[in-house]
Amino acid sequence: MLEAAAVAAIAEREIRRFMTDRPRLLGALLIPFLFVALMGGILQVNLGRASGFNFVGFMFTGVLGMTLFQSAAAGMASLLEDRQSGLAQDIFVAPVSRLTIVLGKIGGESVVALLQGLPLFGLAIVLGVRLRPDQAPALLAAALVTALLGGAFGLGAMAMVRDQRGANHVFQFLLLPQLLLGGVLNPIRVLPWYLEVPSRLAPLRYAVDLIRGAAYGGSPEASRVVLASPLFDAAACGLLFTLFLAAGTALFVRRQTLG
Repeated sequence: MLEAAAVAAIAEREIRRFMTDRPRLLGALLIPFLFVALMGGILQVNLGRASGFNFVGFMFTGVLGMTLFQSAAAGMASLLEDRQSGLAQDIFVAPVSRLTIVLGKIGGESVVALLQGLPLFGLAIVLGVRLRPDQAPALLAAALVTALLGGAFGLGAMAMVRDQRGANHVFQFLLLPQLLLGGVLNPIRVLPWYLEVPSRLAPLRYAVDLIRGAAYGGSPEASRVVLASPLFDAAACGLLFTLFLAAGTALFVRRQTLG
């Protein structure tokens, strides 16, 4: 019970921090709109007929995955703020396990990511993306998996840097290539061999494809936009989550111990 209460308390703190961060709230609304409405609309007009699928819907699922993953990952930068303010040291001397503390952080940032993803559904409906009510459970499950994977990925990334400046450089290096290699903004069914390898190593690829599998399941367009079965994508996300969580926790605790 103590461990569960600690997870809930730490997660609540991250949610409260997000709700008072106005620039982050504004970005959660504007950036997805720019990608889905503007870029999706432009591609649909120019390439929609040739591609055989609706680019607005394609962009919606990609941007949803990117928003959830990136928000949860970037939110783990609060670990650096806590370390610099000394709060991390206070938290780590609490009578709970290190894993509990890390899970609380990831859980809180995952909820924050889901909150940021909600406006996208309203935007998608306005733009004419067809979403059936029976798709809701699968989409919610895929969104949660994506957010958790992003949080674990962010934990691993934050464990390698010492300050906020370093975090910004690391995130640019690790996240920007995944926008293209992960299929967020463009189809990646056919890639040259020298891009296929890094694409298969990109965690965002499996998260986005899991969301697309939930959104396009049973539709004629699925064969053109979904890369693998939902079971395979979910297994890949689960494996990557476990690896990032284990490595990130070990590295962060070691760095916190060494100061």
